[in-house]
Amino acid sequence: MSAELRAALTAELGAGVVVTDADVLATNARDEAHFCPAGVPAALVRARSTADVVATLRIAGRYGVPVVPQGARTGLSGGANAVDGCILLSLTRMARIVEVDAGERIAVVQPGVVNAELSRVVAEQGLFYAPDPASWESSTIGGNVATNAGGLCCVKYGVTGDKVRALEVVLADGSVLRTGRRTAKGVAGYDLTHLFVGSEGTLGVITEITVALDPAPAPALTAAATFSDVADACHVVDAYMAAGARPSLLELMDGPTIAVVSAYRDLGFPAGTGALLLVSSDDPDRAAADLAAFAEVCARYDATEVVVAEDAAEADLLIEARRLVGPAHEPLGASLVDDVCVPRRALARFVQGVAAIGARHDVLVTCAGHAGDGNMHPGVVFDPADPAAAARAQQAFEEIMGLGLELGGTITGEHGIGTLKASWLARELGPVSLAAHRRIKDAFDPDGLLNPGKVL
Repeated sequence: MSAELRAALTAELGAGVVVTDADVLATNARDEAHFCPAGVPAALVRARSTADVVATLRIAGRYGVPVVPQGARTGLSGGANAVDGCILLSLTRMARIVEVDAGERIAVVQPGVVNAELSRVVAEQGLFYAPDPASWESSTIGGNVATNAGGLCCVKYGVTGDKVRALEVVLADGSVLRTGRRTAKGVAGYDLTHLFVGSEGTLGVITEITVALDPAPAPALTAAATFSDVADACHVVDAYMAAGARPSLLELMDGPTIAVVSAYRDLGFPAGTGALLLVSSDDPDRAAADLAAFAEVCARYDATEVVVAEDAAEADLLIEARRLVGPAHEPLGASLVDDVCVPRRALARFVQGVAAIGARHDVLVTCAGHAGDGNMHPGVVFDPADPAAAARAQQAFEEIMGLGLELGGTITGEHGIGTLKASWLARELGPVSLAAHRRIKDAFDPDGLLNPGKVL
C-alpha cells in the first residue's frame, strides 16, 4: 500500500513535493510535546498551494490513508504527531501574505506565514496583529488558528480566534469550503469559521486565513513587581483587574521559574524572590495612571519592590525575563508543559496547589503564564532517561489538570488537546457535549482520516 500511495502522490504532485526519505520522515513525525506517541508516516507532502492540498486529500481518501496536517510543529500537545502509515501534510511552504488592506484593517495570509513576519509587515502600515504566542518567531498563523493560540497580549487584545474573520478550508473529500467574510460584521448562516478555529486539523485543512488587524498601539509603559510570596502576587492580579484595569500585558513568574531563568541568564533578581509580576499599558491617555494603580495595589499586598521602566529599552529588558522561560528550561531535560486556565480569583489556590503537587511527587514544577486572564503554564521538569522520574512527572502533570478543573478552569487555554490531553476531554466536556463533538467530527470527516487520534 505504501509504495502504491507514494507513487500516486508523486505522479500527481511531483518528487519535489513528496518526500519519502525515512530520516526526513522521522524528523517531521512529531511536535515538541513529550509523552505523546508518534507513528511512522508513509510520506511527507510539502504543499505549495490549495490545489496540492486538494490532490493530497483526494488521494488519501482513495486509499483510505490518514492525513496529519502540520505547521512549524511548535505545538506542545502532540497535535501534529504522525500516526502509522499516514501522509504528513506540511503547510509551511504556503507562506505568502496575500493582501494587507489597511482601510478594512485585515490581512489575508496563507497558513505557513510565520506569526512574527505578519506582525512586522503590517506594522509598516501602522497596523498591529495582536496574537503573539511565545513561539511567535517560528510558529505559523495556520498552526495558531488550529490551536487558537494566545500570547502575552491576549489579556487586552484576545486570542487568535478573536482575530479570525474568514477561512479557506479543504475538507476531507477534497472540496474547498470558504467560511466567514471580510467585513467586521456578518451573521449569515452558522459560524463555521470559528468551528474550525481550535479544531487541530481534525475537521479540515486550513489553506487561507483572513485576520482582523488593530491600529498600532502607542509605546507601552511597563512595570515589574517582586514578592516574597507568590500568593500575594496572585491576589494583586485579581484585585487590579477587578478594579477595572485593562493592561496590554500582565504576566506572572513564580519563584522556581525565576530561579531557572536566573541560572540561564542573570537579570538581577535577588536570590529567593518568590514571584514576579510584569504589567504593561499601551493606552496613551491612562498608561501612567494604570501603572500607578498597579503600584498601589502591589503595596497593599506586600510587594518587595516595584520598578517602572523609564524607556522602551528598559521595558524590553523587564519583559525579556518572561520570554526566556522556554529557552531557560531547555538545558534542564524534558518538560511537560501544562496549559491550565482558571478564574483569576482562584489563581493563588492554583499556583499554591501546583507547588504542592511538585513537592508531593518530588519533581521540579515551575509556574509562569498569562496571569491577567488566568492562563498558567506549569512546567514539570524531569530526566527522561530516568523511568521513575518520568512516571512521577506524568502523575504531577495529570494532577495539575485535575486541580484546574476542580477550581472551575479548563485543561487547555491555548495549546490544544492533541494526544497529550485527549483522555481528559470527556471529563471537562461531559457526555452530552462529547457526543455533539463526535457528531460534528463525523459530519466533516466520515471516514476518520483527518488527524485521527487527536482531540477526540
